[in-house]
Amino acid sequence: MSLIAAGGVFIVGVISYNKWQEYKAKKSVERAFASDHDDVLMRSGEEVQTPSARHEPSFSLDETPLPDAGSGAYAAPEHVEGDLPAPSFAPDAEETDHAAHAADPAARAHRGANGAAPAASAAGAANAGAAGAASAAQRSADASLPAAELATSLVDPLIDCLLPLELEAPVRGEKILPALHKLRFVGSKPVHYIGLAVSGDWEPIVHGTVYTKLQGGVQLASRSTALNELEYSELVTRLRGVADEIGAEPHIPDMIEVMAEAKNLHRFVASHDAQLGVNLASNGAPWAITTLLGALEKQGFDVRPDGRYTMRDNEGGQLFSLSTNVTLAEETTPRLTLLLDVPCVAPVRDGFGAMIACAKSLVARLDATIVDDYNQPLSDAALTEIAGQVKDFYAEMDSADIPAGSTRALRLFS
Repeated sequence: MSLIAAGGVFIVGVISYNKWQEYKAKKSVERAFASDHDDVLMRSGEEVQTPSARHEPSFSLDETPLPDAGSGAYAAPEHVEGDLPAPSFAPDAEETDHAAHAADPAARAHRGANGAAPAASAAGAANAGAAGAASAAQRSADASLPAAELATSLVDPLIDCLLPLELEAPVRGEKILPALHKLRFVGSKPVHYIGLAVSGDWEPIVHGTVYTKLQGGVQLASRSTALNELEYSELVTRLRGVADEIGAEPHIPDMIEVMAEAKNLHRFVASHDAQLGVNLASNGAPWAITTLLGALEKQGFDVRPDGRYTMRDNEGGQLFSLSTNVTLAEETTPRLTLLLDVPCVAPVRDGFGAMIACAKSLVARLDATIVDDYNQPLSDAALTEIAGQVKDFYAEMDSADIPAGSTRALRLFS
């Protein structure tokens, strides 16, 4: 009887332990994906807004620092929803592979309304160069920003999903940086962190500073894709592991709303991913590559070992690039393409004007003609019309609080 009683107690104990483990696992999952928590996207300071009362956040760098629970993720302006007048740049053959995810494929282009476009063979190499240049320009811009402005640029309520982390106790930067470095990307989307220092300012997390609160942010969209459900689920799982390691409690926004924000932002990015080019065609025999090198260097191009050519302004930032439209193994080319990555060059730098001026100078130096994709000469009137379209394009980006060439734009279009 004693053995039977002991066996019964043991069995009841095992069943109770298993039930307790199941309960803990269930609560953990519910906490990660529940929608009844305080949604960081709906908060402004300590006041909770209803969805109908939600306002687009303001991003002036002179305003107060980020609130504890964040000021909301990307809330697209009305014109982003699909009624945004797309700039009349028509897509070329290379761009049609990406048109499926663009709200208006005509906006994702290399070609002007009058046909000013690079050859398709130039597009791939130029796009890769433009992305690298955008990343370099972003790093250069970030390095010159004050700490408070850099914090806002790293975790930006307009283009990031905010992830508040409530610390159990103040911590030093060097104690938490190793853990935070374990979660720097989800898929291709960067994850950044800032901290509320004891001085009362939000700033990037560095060694030697004590922080009372943390704020994470994952970028909602990039040039290629929007943040998706799988990436967000991975983010939630990994973020909880990081939070446990540093002694913090993360506030996870609702997945459905975050996905809507990400798709909204990517729709805008896709419809404004414009790369504008003009071609130079030889009036005689094809140019020898060795002859071109000297002419391009005299023109001011930065000639790189990988065959890419970039034109920089007085401050070292890239204005536009040039492609020979042939592989490195070729010895001659009959055609050159100048390419401007429109959203990555600020209007004040006049990238399009500088590109056309360079093209006209090369026309005289190389005995060439500025032509469109069909080898038809482009008149000054046609180029002036395209310049007007570029100006309208910049105005649209300004109205969406994503000015061309800004840190925000460089993050999105890198």
